[in-house]
Amino acid sequence: MVKRGFDLLLVGVGLIVLAPLLLAAMLWVRLDSPGPALFRQERVGRHGRLFRIHKLRTMRADAPAVGPAITAHADARVTRAGHWLRRYRIDELPQLIDVLRGDMSLVGPRPELPRFVALYPAELRAKVLAVRPGITDPASLEFVDESELLAGSPDPERTYVETILPRKLQRQVQYAERATWWTDLAVMARTLRVLLAR
Repeated sequence: MVKRGFDLLLVGVGLIVLAPLLLAAMLWVRLDSPGPALFRQERVGRHGRLFRIHKLRTMRADAPAVGPAITAHADARVTRAGHWLRRYRIDELPQLIDVLRGDMSLVGPRPELPRFVALYPAELRAKVLAVRPGITDPASLEFVDESELLAGSPDPERTYVETILPRKLQRQVQYAERATWWTDLAVMARTLRVLLAR
């Protein structure tokens, strides 16, 4: 209950403070390329419940139909606005709404696509899905430049599944087993430092 209350408090403040930035970014997305400002995608949430995550659209509207689910650095489907929004993680701001709705938390394992969750070993899947997914977590901080790591791969999705996903899952399990209010504060502080450094 303390974690949920803390989420709601920070999200309420965040939505008020960041509303002008979010609205400006949405307008930029609409002006930069044809299509909606928001991108919605089905992800796996707590206890395996499916929900639709919200992001600012950073790729062409037809991107899911013309390319893989994994995005590598310099992917031609990423728009001009999208490159900037991704670099500073501004595309993640709409997920504050997902936190408000109760689908996500500020800190927690990043929610994955169902097809990738199906690859998790059963025991590890149960541990990761026992907690509410988050906007940031130790695994996402470790792989903050994931798209650049995948850029040199001839098959980015295979590299993601075989190399990056197992390491992410290990970090997510460690988080789920040890998470406290204080560790969440530390993750948020690290996230801010990473974003400011960029």
